[in-house]
Amino acid sequence: MTFFINVSINTPITEMSRYVPPINPSLYPTLGMLLTVIGVFFMAWFFVYEITGTKYVRELFKELLFSTVASVFMGVGILFVALWVGIYV
Repeated sequence: MTFFINVSINTPITEMSRYVPPINPSLYPTLGMLLTVIGVFFMAWFFVYEITGTKYVRELFKELLFSTVASVFMGVGILFVALWVGIYV
């Protein structure tokens, strides 16, 4: 798989290779919903952890871990949802 294709200005369009995305666009709905649901799960887990624990039993590492995992999954999930509905970012 080549990432950089050497094409000059004078190359006819019939000789150029077709662009193939790394992720099949038919997977956008599945990936978008799955990753967003996983992110919402970790976000809910974080909220429950914050509400049920006292300030003496909370750990900063756990809070950062839950929030980071939730934000990464939700961010990538929302990216695929945007691609799914036609907002190409």
